[in-house]
Amino acid sequence: MSRTRRTDEGHGRLGSVLSGVAVALGCVLFLGGFVWGAVLYQPYTVPTGSMTPTIGSGDRVLAQRIDGDDVRRGDVVVFKQSTWGDLPMVKRVVGVGGDRIACCEDGKLTVNGKEVAEPYLPDGTGASATGIPTTTVPKGRLFLLGDERSGSLDSSVHLGDSDHGSVPRDAVKARVDAVAWPMGKFGMLERPDGFAQMPGGISEPGPLRMVLAAVVVGVVLVLGGAAYGPVAKRLGRRREASRTRAVTGAS
Repeated sequence: MSRTRRTDEGHGRLGSVLSGVAVALGCVLFLGGFVWGAVLYQPYTVPTGSMTPTIGSGDRVLAQRIDGDDVRRGDVVVFKQSTWGDLPMVKRVVGVGGDRIACCEDGKLTVNGKEVAEPYLPDGTGASATGIPTTTVPKGRLFLLGDERSGSLDSSVHLGDSDHGSVPRDAVKARVDAVAWPMGKFGMLERPDGFAQMPGGISEPGPLRMVLAAVVVGVVLVLGGAAYGPVAKRLGRRREASRTRAVTGAS
């Protein structure tokens, strides 16, 4: 056996080992990413347009399962409040326990007397369609508004309730991290910087990007490792044919 043949066989065995490792690692990342995502995240279909333009009616979102104590101002949350209806709802938290909410001075929402910039509102609309008298959010509760203020059945509509339109923190089931469908809107929600300077700050994004990265890298490794065998065989046949022609031409 020639030295060239022995070298090719050595490279072939190493390539086979590496392709097997790539496939195995890819499977771990792919399956692990899916399991990780399924544990942390839950998909929801938003039934109304009350969060337009951030989230439209019928959009599919990915929401991280969280405890109500982890909610911060500016979060878009999934919650269920029996006095508001039987279905899960999606709204934005604009106030937490102890906050004084009012609207509108210069067309802007105020929290504890400070105006809040809300770039996520529809163009040309104010922070409230009807105005919100100064309201103190009870301890342990949240004040929530839809981004489409003119048609959202939110805390501003329930101000006459015993808890001034607020909902308990434990009513929150998840925090929306991203829009998954339609594809044209696919992406992470922008951070609500208007609340960043307030006590407690704003929430950090969940690990959704890492989950997606693990799945994508896993797919690439599986496909790349699985493709090595057929590609290596085709290249080997071409090299063998080249050698045969070279030997025939030299004889």
